[in-house]
Amino acid sequence: MDKTGRLFAIIDSLRRRRRPVTAEILADEQRVSVRTLYRDIQALIALGAPIDGEAGVGYVLRPGFFLPPLMFTADELEALVLGARWVEGRQDGSLSRAAGLALAKIAAASPDELKRRIDEAGLWPVSSRWRETNAPLLATVREAMRAEKVLHIAYADERGTVTERAIWPAALAYYEEKQVIAAWCLLRQDFRSFRIDRIGAARIGDTGFGRRRAVLMADFWRHSGYDASS
Repeated sequence: MDKTGRLFAIIDSLRRRRRPVTAEILADEQRVSVRTLYRDIQALIALGAPIDGEAGVGYVLRPGFFLPPLMFTADELEALVLGARWVEGRQDGSLSRAAGLALAKIAAASPDELKRRIDEAGLWPVSSRWRETNAPLLATVREAMRAEKVLHIAYADERGTVTERAIWPAALAYYEEKQVIAAWCLLRQDFRSFRIDRIGAARIGDTGFGRRRAVLMADFWRHSGYDASS
């Protein structure tokens, strides 16, 4: 990798981390000497990159720094294109539109060569069959998740019996033909899964979750027997 590519890679590595990272770790990632890494950091600071560093602690990129996506690898770019096109094809109104807009913004902030590669990626997700979903309901679930507010739903079981539930939606899984909410059910006092196509109505309540959604999600993984740290 040439120096320009290495500088972008260092910025990208710092941006992914919330805590300071040592010069030794960065140098090992870039496969250069620590002395070369020091020179690269100084070059980035001279170019205006807001990098803070302290001896024995490491380097950290101050929040708010934006770098246009000019240095995607071929695999990274194809992953972004395929992912955005998959979301764009879902029946989730605002989220579908947002995927197309996000891909357009990446292209707008990119040089002509990258724009061409986006257009010619040749990767398209294909669904075996389309199924109508309740796009406003999906938007309501996502809003409740973001706000960490209780969600009140009318839910029908496999026999069609409807019960009123108050849940803390932790995650929303998008399968090809259905969507499922992973949530803490206040009625059952346990984690439950709720299929979107069985929800007749939903509204966001005034009360918040009993714990942060990040903590709730970690509890869900433990409950499922999945080690999220692996």
